[in-house]
Amino acid sequence: MIVKLFSGVLSDYLGRRKGLAVLGYGLSTLTKPLFAIASSIGLVFTARMLDRLGKGVRGAPRDALVADLTPEHLRGAAFGLRQSMDSAGALIGPLLATGLMLLWANQIRAVFWVAVIPGAIAVVLLFCGIQEPGCQGGGKLARPIQFTHLKHLERRYWWIVGIGAVITLARFSEAFLVLRARQNHFPLAFVPLVMVAMNLFYSLTAYPFGKLSDRLGHRLLLVTGLIVLIVANLFLAIDDLWATTLSGVALWGVHMGMTQGLLASMVANAAPPALRGTAFGIFNLVSGLAMLLASILAGLLWEWLGAAYTFYAGALFCTLAIAGLAASSR
Repeated sequence: MIVKLFSGVLSDYLGRRKGLAVLGYGLSTLTKPLFAIASSIGLVFTARMLDRLGKGVRGAPRDALVADLTPEHLRGAAFGLRQSMDSAGALIGPLLATGLMLLWANQIRAVFWVAVIPGAIAVVLLFCGIQEPGCQGGGKLARPIQFTHLKHLERRYWWIVGIGAVITLARFSEAFLVLRARQNHFPLAFVPLVMVAMNLFYSLTAYPFGKLSDRLGHRLLLVTGLIVLIVANLFLAIDDLWATTLSGVALWGVHMGMTQGLLASMVANAAPPALRGTAFGIFNLVSGLAMLLASILAGLLWEWLGAAYTFYAGALFCTLAIAGLAASSR
């Protein structure tokens, strides 16, 4: 989370985003051979830390670069497409890895070597295929970190950060979907299909809803996405039937598709071009802290009151977010 903030600020200072995005994707790609050759827990831990570092380094500069390259009237579609492709990778990658494990008699080291290929392709495409626009906002900032720059982030931006944090409190970690499926007596072999289903609906809906957000009001689509999440939480809370649980998981994915690209495009539109990296860094930091708090709260409710109350609490936070949206529109 902290790395995302500093990489975003640094991209504003340099007036360039692509180099940091390439560095982040490159770091994550280089960890795959480390996993393949690891002979100790220390090397596995190092590879995992470098992978997370790479994700942090690329996040805010990449999103700011998408905003820099996209006209405002197409940003919803652009961020929706990015989210769709990202969730498609999260869906296809594990399925491909499982297939290779079955084909190669559980040779997991070989699977990690294969994982280098798509990572390397992504780095090459980003490095060679993207022409970065000139310095945003007329040049780089005076210092890498200067709190006086934050006054240029308008009230509208901070409202988006706050709403995003409340939505994250309503959503918590997707790991609770897996736990709920297991609690509802899903066969152990089928439990991973919960995340497959969630990512499938996320991938299928992110681009269409992102494109739709360029035509409709952002508030209307955001409220609709929150209503979908309320229904998802209620499905997951009230019944232990497989069909009901999978319906809740599917609606959870639809909510993600409706809101995640939308929030990113709202951040991009609300931030000055010279501070987009910083804006995405702050947004990611606050959302990450909210996710940590939400997951802790969800775990406590699960242990103290039962799983249903975890999802009821999620529905309550959704209602609070809708109330905040309604109040701010007056």
